[in-house]
Amino acid sequence: MTGASEATGDVTGASGPVPAEVDVAIVGAGFAGIGMATQLRRRGRESFVVLERADAVGGTWRDNVYPGIACDIPAHLYSFSFRPPADWATLFPRGAEIRDYLQRTVDEEGLTPFIRLGCELVDARWDASSAQWSLVTGRGRVRARMLVLAVGRLSEPHVPDIDGLDGFSGTVVHTAQWHPDVVSGGERIGVVGTGASAVQIIPHLAESAEELVVFARTPAYVVPRQDRAFSEQERARLRVEENARALREQLLLDADRAFAQRLRLVPDIDEIRDLALGHLAAQVSNPLLRQHLTPDYEIGCKRILLSDDYYPTLEQPHVVYEPSALASVIENKACAASGATHDLDVLVLATGFEATRPPVALRIRGRDGQVLDDHWSRGMVSYASTTVAGFPNMFVLDGPNAALGHNSAIYMIETQLDYVLGALDYIAAESVSSLEVSAEAEVAYTAEIDERSAPTVWLTGCRSWYVDQRSGRLTLLWPGTAVSFRERNGTFDPGPYVVRRSEFTPASPGGGR
Repeated sequence: MTGASEATGDVTGASGPVPAEVDVAIVGAGFAGIGMATQLRRRGRESFVVLERADAVGGTWRDNVYPGIACDIPAHLYSFSFRPPADWATLFPRGAEIRDYLQRTVDEEGLTPFIRLGCELVDARWDASSAQWSLVTGRGRVRARMLVLAVGRLSEPHVPDIDGLDGFSGTVVHTAQWHPDVVSGGERIGVVGTGASAVQIIPHLAESAEELVVFARTPAYVVPRQDRAFSEQERARLRVEENARALREQLLLDADRAFAQRLRLVPDIDEIRDLALGHLAAQVSNPLLRQHLTPDYEIGCKRILLSDDYYPTLEQPHVVYEPSALASVIENKACAASGATHDLDVLVLATGFEATRPPVALRIRGRDGQVLDDHWSRGMVSYASTTVAGFPNMFVLDGPNAALGHNSAIYMIETQLDYVLGALDYIAAESVSSLEVSAEAEVAYTAEIDERSAPTVWLTGCRSWYVDQRSGRLTLLWPGTAVSFRERNGTFDPGPYVVRRSEFTPASPGGGR
């Protein structure tokens, strides 16, 4: 089969039309999509295409450019293990550094000819007669033997249902849609939300705002960030692959130790709670504000945030902490659930993403025309956090139960890449036309996830984006350590799959001939 660039004779790469036919279609050019493309390219596979709806690669780190954007995972752990170590400036990488890292990966791995920008997936349907996926994109049609969804969890901004928001007389912007013209200085700004994006952007907005109002439905636990710049000597040492790899392994193991907190084990959970509450007490002197900032749920149920400047910002005289949600908007007046009103020029929505119900699932139709969103109507389910019953030759990266609340998403993505590559090798070696996980295997894996989730802090009753509100199930996070995810899901095994050969003769689950 011809390669992505060869299929059309296109040599301009990302600006060209989509190829007519490929072995593998990858949807999304963030960490997962670029990682998948890199591994295919290194294996000498030429027949693949990366479909990216935006005008540049980078995923989350392309979209989120608000002031203060940075990662909460150390740089040497939040990067590909199979790439030469990058020259990171600080312990925690800034957003622009991560975007540059991903663009360098595309350039140095020779991926540009395989990427199509401005190419949104409109519709994907499994065609059983040809054992291919028929894809409709914004720039044409393509048929693919395998479909890899790499759209991530942080790609569709969540806009809360606030009465009158559409009629706000000022500027409304979500943090994931930030642009330089949002503020110029002297505005009265309201920020909705107190999650990871909020604690990063609030100190920066306070620097130029006339007044800053923070609408907080629920306070978060915050621990010290303790970021620092690497010295020139450290940077030189960490450019050596052996040293960077050793640091990465140590950071991974250190982070995994925090999972004991999520199991509510003593003394681990007491220590992290004391750290957070001690940080609050040390940085906030106002007793009423400190009371408002003290969560009433167990630590870890929601994402634990890292910041050294969020709390001090809230004590500044021109910053108002509104301890209730934004309920409605009337022209330029923002009305809180408490009844307080605030005159504002700008509303910043730091309200997260549609993570538990990805909109792309509405566009995917598997065997017998089943819509992926319908299959996930009671929350996302999968097998090995990577394949879905009823959707042959499809792999989902960074999807159901494939994220972590305490460690690196990149480690998890690399584990899934290994699984997908194993599946692709099996398909090639065994002349497989379609590979579909059995419904029984998916049910058993879901039950395993639920059993692992039961003792965790995530199911203690607070409302969080980790838990699907329709089912009450933990559907985003892997309820274990990063290492345990790799042990469970890092190696492809055809056993739980229904395998059909090229002659379309069904094989029994397990890959038997």
